[in-house]
Amino acid sequence: MGNCLDSSAKVDTAQSSHATSGSAVSKLSSKTSRSSGPSSLTIQTFSETSNASSLPTPRSEGEILSSPNLKPFTFNELKNATRNFRPDSLLGEGGFGYVFKGWIDENTFSAAKPGSGMVVAVKKLKSEGFQGHKEWLTEVNYLGQLHHPNLVKLIGYCLEGENRLLVYEFMPKGSLENHLFRRGPQPLSWAIRIKVATGAARGLCFLHEAKSQVIYRDFKASNILLDAEFNSKLSDFGLAKAGPTGDRTHVSTQVMGTHGYAAPEYVATGRLTAKSDVYSFGVVLLELLSGRRAVDKSKVGIEQNLVDWAKPYLGDKRKLFRIMDTKLEGQYPQKGAYTAATLALQCLSTEAKVRPKMAEVLATLEQLENSKNAGRTSQSEQHTGAPVRKSPMRPHNSPRNLTPGASPLPSYRQSPRVR
Repeated sequence: MGNCLDSSAKVDTAQSSHATSGSAVSKLSSKTSRSSGPSSLTIQTFSETSNASSLPTPRSEGEILSSPNLKPFTFNELKNATRNFRPDSLLGEGGFGYVFKGWIDENTFSAAKPGSGMVVAVKKLKSEGFQGHKEWLTEVNYLGQLHHPNLVKLIGYCLEGENRLLVYEFMPKGSLENHLFRRGPQPLSWAIRIKVATGAARGLCFLHEAKSQVIYRDFKASNILLDAEFNSKLSDFGLAKAGPTGDRTHVSTQVMGTHGYAAPEYVATGRLTAKSDVYSFGVVLLELLSGRRAVDKSKVGIEQNLVDWAKPYLGDKRKLFRIMDTKLEGQYPQKGAYTAATLALQCLSTEAKVRPKMAEVLATLEQLENSKNAGRTSQSEQHTGAPVRKSPMRPHNSPRNLTPGASPLPSYRQSPRVR
């Protein structure tokens, strides 16, 4: 089994352990989502010391925001840190809002001059954004307590009037989505792709194997951030949920997520399990292999849905090259690629109970990363000795399409997925 933990991984239990929203993620009333201070809104949490059958204990917004691990920033401080949220400080935009580059003093966390101190990423909630106050609070709740090398570090937050912001460690390589699908960045080598997949698997494994299980629920390429060494970290915990407890097999909740990544049984029934995350991981692993988006409307027919198109090739060694990313230019070990493809196929099983646990997924990826089949880690030395196989498919250069943000998903039977 893979080792989900790390010497620096921990859960702070001063007040409680893994905390999450205990009810379906839903739209809040405008009164709640625009509150100027702590309200009576509660987030369900599980105590680390409680037995497996204990019920969630409500945790107030005030308790969540009083986490000793997080710095409460004023809006003016973050305004200064980001140079008044200037356009040239903008790092990106998502369903939550805008992300700006900022600088703070490493010791006092006060605003610093650009180019000095510690670089941070400041996420500013759109007032009209889909992710409202409840998801914002859920993220503060989780990342204020969960610490692991493969989870992004939350430094602090700002809740002032209608302003809701989060301050994270800065991830210089941006998201996996940028490297796989956007024009410009140097294509990721095979070794880097396996490294990224392994790190992301380790982060999910940490959440799933915790005493109070956490289901991430929105695993996708845009939520995997990369540091300077291409170590991956999971970000955006707004949709995370506590896993089932006692003799429960699942959590029933409103279906939320991103088209193309959500597990079919979850979309159809609203029954959420850790195996739902495993399916999503399989989709991202498939994106890493193919260089294609989970859903691409610019394609024709079955090729619009990556899983539907690629599945028939994953278990066939002779046909696998047809779905491999042409940007790899054949520089990947055939045996290693087949191992990764087989793992993706297992994760994408339509029957949830047949899918492997994340610990098993991690173990396979760690073996792949450590084997000679993984190839060299240097992007400038990608040759692994594997023969170059020319794919009959031409590379597809699509325009800069943003990955759609998480949203309520329709019933699986009503989904526009191509079968």
